[in-house]
Amino acid sequence: MTATTTHRRLRTEIPGPASRALQQRRAGAVAAGVSSVLPVYVTSADGGLLTDADGNTLIDLGSGIAVTNVGHAVPAVVDRVRRQAGEFTHTCFMVAPYEGYVEVCEALAELTPGEHAKRSVLFNSGAEAVENAVKIARVATGRQAVVVLDHAYHGRTNLTMALTAKSVPYKHGFGPFAPEVYRVPGSYPFRDTPGVTGAQAAAAAIDRIEKQIGGDAVAAVVVEPIQGEGGFIDPAPGFLPALARWCAEQGALFVADEVQTGFCRTGDWFACEHEGVVPDLIATAKGIAAGLPLAAVTGRAELVDAVPPGGLGGTYGGNPVACAAALGSIETLRAQRLDRAARAIGDVALPRLRALAAETGVIGDVRGRGAMLAAEFVRPGTTEPDPALTKRVAAACHAEGVVVLTCGTYGNVVRLLPPLSLPADVLDEGLTVLEQAVRTEAAA
Repeated sequence: MTATTTHRRLRTEIPGPASRALQQRRAGAVAAGVSSVLPVYVTSADGGLLTDADGNTLIDLGSGIAVTNVGHAVPAVVDRVRRQAGEFTHTCFMVAPYEGYVEVCEALAELTPGEHAKRSVLFNSGAEAVENAVKIARVATGRQAVVVLDHAYHGRTNLTMALTAKSVPYKHGFGPFAPEVYRVPGSYPFRDTPGVTGAQAAAAAIDRIEKQIGGDAVAAVVVEPIQGEGGFIDPAPGFLPALARWCAEQGALFVADEVQTGFCRTGDWFACEHEGVVPDLIATAKGIAAGLPLAAVTGRAELVDAVPPGGLGGTYGGNPVACAAALGSIETLRAQRLDRAARAIGDVALPRLRALAAETGVIGDVRGRGAMLAAEFVRPGTTEPDPALTKRVAAACHAEGVVVLTCGTYGNVVRLLPPLSLPADVLDEGLTVLEQAVRTEAAA
């Protein structure tokens, strides 16, 4: 880390000349299909701050999309990665295994919900984890149908594109998609009929499944405990437990996609714990390894072991350097009690966002848990999405050196995913910039 400041500092406009020059180089070499939220080119990062090629220091309220939960350049991660890279970087666990893979699986068995015997298999990305959870579910149940929810996002592989709800930019033009995927309504309290409970929303989803598929045909119901790209949708209380109970009754597997919600992001180690839901299989990635590519499927031993030897794996899955990073990340999450830190971030940010909503009239809903927070922008006095205002607010934050992200089926949600270790004064500064951006753009 070479940054010399612990606060936001702007030396140039955003992006500055060095970043603009790199952007020109990029245009001649990088595929146009890969987009970036903010065209500043990072040279170093520390804690919750990013320093770019022009020497600007920006507040990071995105964490690389919920990846750097422990912050950037964390000693426990850096030290383990350096040590492992100096010993060996790859053998392929399927050829010549190593202890780090086993240690990560042991940690996952301890940390994930449930006291049952568990097994894990490691991969490279969240999409791989979700896809392999579906593979395990189909083998273990002998069934084919997979149920997902409206507004879901599960990845960009062919199967996970089929699971994902939003067409543009994730699916349009990329079909045909994998078959035997069925979509049902979920729980979206802001947009559901007023007064609908979580149990009622689950009953509607279950009714659709039973009428259109049949419970005895369902291999798995795959659910994000809080939907991510769909808009940080936190389902009404009772929705997830009711869906999990139905799965158990029908012999279907309840699969929790905790790729974005996992590893203390929501104030619990895993978001399912909020209502005591114990998934049959849980897919994790993002926050597991502080930025190195690693993902996992963890589940009931008898289910995961239903797949015969050779049926799961991949050349790079559970890379030893990535496993070292995961062990350093888990060590940091535990030592710094970052589950508590996430809850503290929510305790600070949620009241400020709600006050901002009441003041400006352009935020229809403020929601989230821990350090996974969202503001949904609407036209005043309505629930009509306002993606244009959302885009302007995000751009105004970026111009002032605060990285925020947008999401939502309607493109009208600003999401906040700060590192869980973000200092209180940096969080305060970032929120102040966001508040001013909303006030300014709402009045424009």
